[in-house]
Amino acid sequence: MKIGFIGLGIMGKPMVANLLKAGHEVVAYDVIPANVQAVVEKGAVAASSSKEVAEQCSLIITMLPNSPHVKSVVMGKDGVLEGAKEGTILVDMSSIAPLASQEICKACAEKGVKMIDAPVSGGEPKAIDGTMSIMVGGDKAVFDEVYDILMTMGGSAVHCGDIGAGNTTKLANQVIVALNIAAVSEAFMLSTKAGVDPQKVFDAIKGGLAGSTVMNAKVPMILDGNFKPGFKIDLHIKDLQNALDTGHGVGSPMLLTAQVMEILQNLHLKDMGQCDHSAIARYYEELAGCEIRK
Repeated sequence: MKIGFIGLGIMGKPMVANLLKAGHEVVAYDVIPANVQAVVEKGAVAASSSKEVAEQCSLIITMLPNSPHVKSVVMGKDGVLEGAKEGTILVDMSSIAPLASQEICKACAEKGVKMIDAPVSGGEPKAIDGTMSIMVGGDKAVFDEVYDILMTMGGSAVHCGDIGAGNTTKLANQVIVALNIAAVSEAFMLSTKAGVDPQKVFDAIKGGLAGSTVMNAKVPMILDGNFKPGFKIDLHIKDLQNALDTGHGVGSPMLLTAQVMEILQNLHLKDMGQCDHSAIARYYEELAGCEIRK
């Protein structure tokens, strides 16, 4: 199948690679030419605009940083809706505000384009190995139509409700991940300051109730002092801002999310916004005056 793909960052490039491995033809576009070249070298075909992608493909996937980027790519000049034919399916796999998904979907519907929101969780490692968790909002019939395509990039794809439900689910995911990393950082600093080897603490508790996918992924990075981004702090700030805005809008208390947001903002101000979100541990290390290392 010929699939359009717009947005070739940390997540987009390996997602395209998995589509190509599955035998699909991919027409790709990104505002950064080097990103396009990277997927062309793997077998994708380059396009010069989002409009050109839409002119060539009846299924288009977007993977972009935030709501304004998706709006511009879909609804703006030389955007998807300028090139899309009636019946085209748009799968937005970006993590954006649920209300933005609903606004974009309405604009798509006016042009006869079907849209679902399908944000992902798992970061770069799971994008590479094709085991991301995909949470979907929109028409169930459209979800069923693209399910097999989604499963070439993910280990699971769950229909969560109407348009925007996928991004609401992703916000819940991002709240849990951020709080989990903060809890891990606090706990492992405790063990370090108390003179207990954090590697042994990890080995002892990872199989118990405190164990989690987040702990398994992030503690080894912290112990190695490796904060190379699989998911950047600045992107998590974006997600938590969307979570806070949504929580305030629906009347849901966001006390712990607000606290972790302040930690992330502190790290951003210290030029760590491009580090992996496991660098939340660096906040604790600075406060405590020591590092959590093997």
